[in-house]
Amino acid sequence: MPRSVNTVASRARRKRVLKLAKGYWGRRKNVWTVAKNAVEKGLTYSYRDRKAKKREFRKLWIQRINAGAREHGMSYSQLMGKIGKSGIELNRKVLADLAMNHPEAFKAVVDKVK
Repeated sequence: MPRSVNTVASRARRKRVLKLAKGYWGRRKNVWTVAKNAVEKGLTYSYRDRKAKKREFRKLWIQRINAGAREHGMSYSQLMGKIGKSGIELNRKVLADLAMNHPEAFKAVVDKVK
């Protein structure tokens, strides 16, 4: 009896990987063994960097809030401590946006907590 290899499933699996490799350069986009490795590594990076992205944005927001706070004679930690005590429910994303794009509104927040 001949060996059954389930070509349909094998072909589908390869097609799925090659579809994910679309847009890659050189043999990474059309050679199965190279594409498989490239896609595997790319998926690993995308999983890792979905977490890292959140950390990077938080760092950026803190830098922007700090820059805005220092223009009004406070440090980031002083501002955030006073915002917490005064009961203002603004998160770092919103505060950073105010500091960058609406400085007069950010100044109003700083004046309120001073």
